[in-house]
Amino acid sequence: MEIPYKKIGDYLIPDLKYQSTEQLKNIGKYGMMRMNFLKNYRKAKYATLLLQDETGSHIVEIDKTSHEREEVIVKQMAKAQGVDEDLKARDQLAWVGAMNQIYHSAEEIIRNEIIEV
Repeated sequence: MEIPYKKIGDYLIPDLKYQSTEQLKNIGKYGMMRMNFLKNYRKAKYATLLLQDETGSHIVEIDKTSHEREEVIVKQMAKAQGVDEDLKARDQLAWVGAMNQIYHSAEEIIRNEIIEV
């Protein structure tokens, strides 16, 4: 394996690039939440992921899984609480309030089940 170098002043510095950084450009809120959690509370795991160049794939997978789980939770909670298109047609303000509550509850569930593990 040949390592590329770049010259800075009189010194040759290894020009190392992580593959994971390209994957991190398009992550969502759950990916950012996971990354912040790892940086602040699971420093050893974060360092291990960085050294193994698996940070990007881990964060992208958590973000994808979290968004899929959010969809399922929101649908189930809306159905259980009777928040549907009929309510939206009758009382939009009540529908918006109920959906906001459902989204916040789903986010809290995801935070406890997936993000902060």
